Amino acid sequence: MNAPVTGLRPGADEAHLSRLPAAGTETAKKKTLSGLITRFGIAGLVFCAALSAATSFTVETGKAVVVTRFGAPVRVRTEPGLLWKLPAPLESGQVVDLQTRTTSGGLQDVGTRDGLRVLIQAYLAWSVSGDPEHIRHFLRATGNDPDEAARQLRSLLGSTLQIVASDFPLRNLVNTDPHEVRIAEFETKLLNALQPQVEAIYGIHIDQVGIERLSLPAETLGATVARMRAERETVAAARTAEGLRQAAAVKSDAERDARIIVAQAKAEAAATEAHARADAARIYAESYSRNPGLYTTLRTLDTLNSLVGRNTRLVMRTDAPPFNALTGLQNAGQSLPASLSAPVTGPRP
Repeated sequence: MNAPVTGLRPGADEAHLSRLPAAGTETAKKKTLSGLITRFGIAGLVFCAALSAATSFTVETGKAVVVTRFGAPVRVRTEPGLLWKLPAPLESGQVVDLQTRTTSGGLQDVGTRDGLRVLIQAYLAWSVSGDPEHIRHFLRATGNDPDEAARQLRSLLGSTLQIVASDFPLRNLVNTDPHEVRIAEFETKLLNALQPQVEAIYGIHIDQVGIERLSLPAETLGATVARMRAERETVAAARTAEGLRQAAAVKSDAERDARIIVAQAKAEAAATEAHARADAARIYAESYSRNPGLYTTLRTLDTLNSLVGRNTRLVMRTDAPPFNALTGLQNAGQSLPASLSAPVTGPRP
């Protein structure tokens, strides 16, 4: 059941009902215009975002961006920040990593200056130089491929090792004496030989070169052991010869000192003997002056003692001197002829 409508005049109700469709149409138009504006705004934002993404590039720390136009590099940006460019396909950006990388060359069989072979494994610490021209070199030479750059560096490192190793003898690379080892000089010379080439060709800067491993082949090891043995034998022979020389010098000095001492002893003995003879002659003279008979008897006995030995036989007259001292005939020799007083000596019959 419908409730009655009150408070409206008969003519006003019809006018109100005639204005209702016009108000709905205006509201619909406003909603449509608002929707269009929103859509165009969103489309504009999307377009601006797409345009910004296509024309801008962010350069990160430790990296560089090369802007290429139809494949040809036109500018390089190394500072971190936002970079603007033309949208693709007019311009594009390539990111180049400037951080340090390491590459090992593997064991290389190289020859030393003394004709021996040695196995050397070296490593490189390298990075792309921050100079824009060097970055372009790296991009052209390697196609912005670090693995390709490492492969070419290994090849160049192997050939350079052959050249540098030929300037060093094996004893400067492998030795028990630290003063003979020149590994640091070897690494410096290797770095100086590599740096100009890789920088000019690839635009790469080598931060460090080092010897990672060093070994000897079997034939070189045998030759090295033989050479070390020969060196030790040479040193042993030299020291033995030096010892013999010093021993001969000591012996010669000892013999010289002995001869000097013996000569001095003989001189002293001769002097002593001379003094003794002089003293003996003086004593004999004093004895003869005091008692000539006793002196003659004692001297006769001394003469007999010196003449007669165990294998000596004398045939003499008993009254002939000096044997007359045995018979008590001291004056018998004076009364005998001189021919009978002489002693006769001869061998035992």
